[in-house]
Amino acid sequence: MASPIQPGSGLGSGLNISSIVTALVNADKSAKQNQIDRQTATNTAQISGIGSLKSVLANFQTAMKNLSSTTNPQFLGFTATSGDAKVLTATASNTAVNGTYVVKVSNLATSSKVATAAFAGGASTSIPEGTLNITQNGTSVPVTIPAGATLQSVRDAINTQQGANGFSANIVTDSFGSRLVMGSSATGAGSDITLSGITGLEITAGQKMGATPTATSAGAIGEFAVDANFTVDGLALTSKTNTVDKAVSGLTLNLVAGGDATTTVTVGPNGDGLKKAIQSFVDAYNQVVTSVNSLTKPTLDKDGNPTVAAALTGDPLSRSVLASIREPLVTTGAGDKLTVLSQLGITTNQKTGALDFDSTKFSKAMDTQKLGGEVQKLFLGDPTATGAAAKGLLTRMNEAIQPYTVTGKEGILDSRSTNLAKTKSNLAEQQAALDRRVETLTAVLTKKYNDMDSLVGKLKATASNITSMFDAINAQKNA
Repeated sequence: MASPIQPGSGLGSGLNISSIVTALVNADKSAKQNQIDRQTATNTAQISGIGSLKSVLANFQTAMKNLSSTTNPQFLGFTATSGDAKVLTATASNTAVNGTYVVKVSNLATSSKVATAAFAGGASTSIPEGTLNITQNGTSVPVTIPAGATLQSVRDAINTQQGANGFSANIVTDSFGSRLVMGSSATGAGSDITLSGITGLEITAGQKMGATPTATSAGAIGEFAVDANFTVDGLALTSKTNTVDKAVSGLTLNLVAGGDATTTVTVGPNGDGLKKAIQSFVDAYNQVVTSVNSLTKPTLDKDGNPTVAAALTGDPLSRSVLASIREPLVTTGAGDKLTVLSQLGITTNQKTGALDFDSTKFSKAMDTQKLGGEVQKLFLGDPTATGAAAKGLLTRMNEAIQPYTVTGKEGILDSRSTNLAKTKSNLAEQQAALDRRVETLTAVLTKKYNDMDSLVGKLKATASNITSMFDAINAQKNA
C-alpha cells in the first residue's frame, strides 16, 4: 500500500508535512515497538536455547544407552583375548578370574536342514490345504496351508507364521524338480526337523536325502544336527550351541571353527577398557554442563560486569537440568568396596561444575584395591539385587533427565517449546496490530495536515487579494 504521507513541504503552509507526520507516528509507536522487539529477541534466543538443550540431552541419552549396551559391554572388569580369532572369540564377565585356558575345538554345533521330495511341476505345484506340523526337539508348531496353495505359497506361509521361532524355508530346483528346503537357527543334537500333515511334504525322523538324491529322496541334507565338541585344558565338553557360557566361570566362548583347531584364551584385568568407558561417561556429562553454562552465562565487560544476556540467562530450567544430573553422582552405589565415583578419581570441578577424571588415581585404585570387578556394578547396577541397589549410575542418570526429554505435553522441554511457539505467534499478532495502527494513524495525521495546509493556502490567497485591493485603492487616491 502506498504511503499517504506526501513528500516535501506543504504548498500552503510551507511546512514539511512528511517529517511532522513521521515524527508524530514514531513517537506514538516507539514504546510498543521497543517492547515487541525486546520480547521477540528474547523469545527467539530462548527457542534456540531450548533447541540446543534438547539436542545436548538427546546426545547424553544416546551416550548412556551405548555405555549400557549388553551386546557391546563397556564396563567389563576383565578382558578375554583369544590367541586365534579364527578358532574362537571370548568375552569375560565381572566374575571371571585371571588365567589362561587352552581350548581345542573338534567340531561346531550344527543345525538341521531338510529337503522334501521333488515336485516336477516346480514352485507353482499345487499343495493340498491343511496343517503342516514342524517338529523339533519334541515340540511341534503348526503352519496353516489354505486352499489353492502352491509350493511357493507354502514357503511363504512357513516364513510368515514360524519365522519368529527360528524356522526358515526356501525352494531349491534340481534336475528332478523343485524341493521345499527348511532350516532352523536351533543347533545341537536332537534339533533335527521333521514334517507331517501335508501329503508330499512329509519328512520322518532319521530320514536322510542320501549321497545321490532321486526325485523321491527326502530328509536331512548331509549329516544330522550335532553338539559342539571341544576341550578346555584337556577336559572334554559339549554344547548344543556355539556360544558357550557355562564351561568356564565368568567366560563366554564363541566357537568359530572346528577340525581340532586349538588356541589359548587369556583373561586379565580390563583397566584400559574401563578407563576408556569412564572417560566416555565423563565427556558426555561434561558436554551437558558446558552447553548449559554457555546457554546461561552472560557476556562480561572488562570489569567483569554482565553486558549481554545469554539465551537462557536467569532461566531456572537450566539450573534444574544440572541439579537433576548432579544428584545421581552423589548417590551411593551397590558395590562392596566401590560405592562412590571419587574412589575412581572422578571429582566435580568446583569452578565449572564439570567432572575431572584423574587417570593416575584410577589406575592405582585398579591395581591396589582390585576394583575392576565392581566398576560395572557401580555404573550398570547389580542385577541380583532388588530396589534401588539394582540400578546403576547410568540408569539413574537416564531417569533423571527423562522428564525433560520425553516427547509430547508430558515432556518439560517439549512443553516449554510449545509455550515459546505460542509466545512467538502472539508477538507476531502484536506486531501486525501495531503495523495496522501505524498505517491508520499515518493516514489520519496526513489528512489533517494536508487539510490544514490547504486551508492555510486559501487564507493566504484571500489575504493576498485583500492586500491587492487596498493597494489599488491607495494608488487611485495618490493619482
